[in-house]
Amino acid sequence: MSRLAPRLLMLAPLALLASGCGLKPLYGGGAGGAVATTLADVEVAPIDGKSGWLMTNALRDRLAASGAPRYRLDVRLDDRIAGFGVRRDDSVTRERRTLRARFQLVNLADGSVLIDATAGSDAGIDVVQSEYATIAAENTALERLAGIVADQIVARVALYAQRRPAR
Repeated sequence: MSRLAPRLLMLAPLALLASGCGLKPLYGGGAGGAVATTLADVEVAPIDGKSGWLMTNALRDRLAASGAPRYRLDVRLDDRIAGFGVRRDDSVTRERRTLRARFQLVNLADGSVLIDATAGSDAGIDVVQSEYATIAAENTALERLAGIVADQIVARVALYAQRRPAR
């Protein structure tokens, strides 16, 4: 026990420094906090296509909107698959699926754009002999990318909610 005491005394100043670093929890205040209430006030505008359907569902799951919306999230997606990794016979052995989103958070009261930003991610896909397996891998990649990009969008909206002036 006597060996532990000096170590604890050495760590005490570090704990004091860490507490003054200015970091604060994003979701401070829980369900009644500024971030949670703002996220619950966001409706997601319909997005076209299969990738749009996946993105809309991913965003709605993360935002958990309730009541009358005060904001609308407009999202435009760019979903691409590019082949690379070519064999001697010019067949593709690897693909990259890229999902990019340009999104805007619009205040429904006055139509002003509060956030205008982009988010995106990509995933590598092995092209195998089975066409079914390759298509399944492409679909799985799209589902995963929709979740990743939705997380980025919600994080950006949450930061806006935390940093905006109190009403």
